[in-house]
Amino acid sequence: MIELEGAGRSFKVKGKLVHAVRDLSFSVGAGEFVGYLGPNGAGKSTTIKMLCGILTPSSGRVRVAGLDPSRRRTVLARRIGVVFGQRTTLWWDLPLKDSFELIRLLYKVDRKVFRDRLDELTQTLDLGAFMARPVRQLSLGQRMRGDLAAALLHEPAILVLDEPTIGLDVVSKAAIREFLQRLNAESGTTVLLTTHDLGDIERLCRRVMLIDQGRLAFDGTLEDLMAGETSLEEVITRLYTAGAQ
Repeated sequence: MIELEGAGRSFKVKGKLVHAVRDLSFSVGAGEFVGYLGPNGAGKSTTIKMLCGILTPSSGRVRVAGLDPSRRRTVLARRIGVVFGQRTTLWWDLPLKDSFELIRLLYKVDRKVFRDRLDELTQTLDLGAFMARPVRQLSLGQRMRGDLAAALLHEPAILVLDEPTIGLDVVSKAAIREFLQRLNAESGTTVLLTTHDLGDIERLCRRVMLIDQGRLAFDGTLEDLMAGETSLEEVITRLYTAGAQ
């Protein structure tokens, strides 16, 4: 579902060439739930933007659902859902239900299919109590559940999540984690998750990739990453430190 071969992305900053991502290669198969970790500035967001077609790779090859994201961005949008934890895709001053209706029109979802899908998501994510409320009046947890529903209304095969639980309280985090776990298990949706919350990784991801300084530092199971150690935080901190050296 996701494939990168020697992908790189460079930027010019004040006349100097900065390599955000370097020679990055990995693949994610259908139905996988993969954690994509790295310190700030490691290249996670750049990778996601290449996967979504927002950025074009400076080198290498990127394919998502068999498509070149930068060349087939509109077609890809129908097969992928994206949630940025710090940026909403909802209309700030509109009621949540109106944002969903606009998304239906943008994706040209059949009205009956949309209604059935929205009913399912409303029940599963417990959206009913605030569907008529403007998005700006929602709590962070409510808004995040709304963003998840918006990303899934067109039934994408791939879901990319960038810090979906950032700033949430314990109850809201648990609800979103349970939803994502069920989505992956029951619908077979492929999920790529970037997060600094190691609780997300421990509860959701069978496979973990670590990126540091634009390069892949680890790709394997969570069990392999831990290798008998008791603290995931200590393991990742050690790997980041080694990479920086």
